[in-house]
Amino acid sequence: MQTRSLGRTDLAIAPMVLGGNVFGWTADKATSFAVLDRFASSRLNAIDTADAYSSWAPGNHCGESETIIGEWMKARGNRSRMIIVIKVGSPMGKGQEGLSARYIEQAVEASLKRLQTDAIDLYLSHFPDMATPFSETLGAYQRLMEKGKIRWCGASNLTVALLEAAIAVSKAHGLPRYEVLQPEYNLVDRRGFEGGLAEICRREEIGVITYFSLAKGFLSGKYRSEEDLSKSPRGGGVKGYLNPRGFRILDALDSVAARHNAKSAEVALAWVIAKPGVTAPIASATSVAQAASLARAAELSLSEADMAALDQASAG
Repeated sequence: MQTRSLGRTDLAIAPMVLGGNVFGWTADKATSFAVLDRFASSRLNAIDTADAYSSWAPGNHCGESETIIGEWMKARGNRSRMIIVIKVGSPMGKGQEGLSARYIEQAVEASLKRLQTDAIDLYLSHFPDMATPFSETLGAYQRLMEKGKIRWCGASNLTVALLEAAIAVSKAHGLPRYEVLQPEYNLVDRRGFEGGLAEICRREEIGVITYFSLAKGFLSGKYRSEEDLSKSPRGGGVKGYLNPRGFRILDALDSVAARHNAKSAEVALAWVIAKPGVTAPIASATSVAQAASLARAAELSLSEADMAALDQASAG
């Protein structure tokens, strides 16, 4: 499996990133270890998570996902071959959120401890913090790079205007820039990334790893009616996709999948991988079978006709 350069960084990743949001939530420690083992056995090498994962699960307090990943890497002795992507800034408790220099320098130490590692490969600003100037945040990242705590920085959930502003601040002040963008992007939700962000990333050679690449599971095809929403704790998040356009996309996925003897989710991920400017999609797995499916998606090659059919079905 060939790797891809992540923008202008020295990080080479396989074209699939494992989402760690489910670790400590819908996947317990044993299941998470099994998923991670299967993922890594396919020569896939990048894992994405956030320090706040998975605070929403009953009984959790944030940091569960990082802790499981750290314990797995220590048990397997494979830290050197894995690329770890961490997002910072989401609420972690009273006074623990945002992108101020003070908080970032505190949060990174906690993440490193949970991960049982000396450095984070890619450290992302999770959400915009309008109360903190880009110069302060990027300055904090610069100091962490100088100390060897992080290798590269990036951002998630930026608008066109905010990404352009961050790039301008970096150039004006000689600060590290966001080398990687993590936008929402999938067959259903195309407008945000394609509406300007994609062009900036290509122009500036910014790496792109997409989240919600399966539209919260909708593109797996398991949600085709409101009755299906109870199949998963995440089912409620896809109700808005149950409309004529959504069903049209599912029909197109079914047709392409049949031609390739593949699953709908594999085709949906392969579509993202094939899009210009995208480095890799993020997708989570709660079973070994799903982890194996991610590996198949990374190897699946869609034809021009396949891409055209999917593009047409998801237009609008």
